[in-house]
Amino acid sequence: MQLILIRHGETLWNKEKRVQGMSDVELSETGFHQARKLARSLRNEKIAAIYSSPLKRARQTADVINDFHGLAIETYDELMEMSMGDFEGFSFEELMSRENAFLRRWIADPATVRMPNGETLEELQQRAWPRIEQIIARGENALVVSHNFTIAAILCRLNNIHLSKFRSVCVGNASKTVIAIEGHERRIVAMDDQSHLNEFPRDI
Repeated sequence: MQLILIRHGETLWNKEKRVQGMSDVELSETGFHQARKLARSLRNEKIAAIYSSPLKRARQTADVINDFHGLAIETYDELMEMSMGDFEGFSFEELMSRENAFLRRWIADPATVRMPNGETLEELQQRAWPRIEQIIARGENALVVSHNFTIAAILCRLNNIHLSKFRSVCVGNASKTVIAIEGHERRIVAMDDQSHLNEFPRDI
């Protein structure tokens, strides 16, 4: 089977470099353009099931992709982005100015340092991974639309990478990461593929 991990298209908060977390931000106009290009690149893929985070930016991306497939999209809270707690809505620049000491601690130990009134990366992985295991157990080609930290946590588990190294598997907006799964063997076929964003100059 193939597992295709999709990060949602751009939001205005992505463009403004703001912390989103579980804040329910919609796709921007650019994000919809990206989603349409992504959808076109996936139109001939044999996808048996589509799963999505319920957050608008992910579900909107999934809906655009599904225009070519006509499936019943299943949404799961476990696929939501990591809760950033009190930091949601802040710009990265504001955080660096106000929370420099905390950010240094988090950079040194991203797995277990908790966002204020939010989650740790370990907790994110612990809630997301069982759902991914269930999806894999179904043995059918599946597409999952989720978020940067969530996808990174999933990829760390798939590839036995410690969460302290999660930055090595972070992905861009409207990217696709394709994993071939045969029994217990998992092989990354495409990682953070954004090539479609430079193709299809006209919207579909």
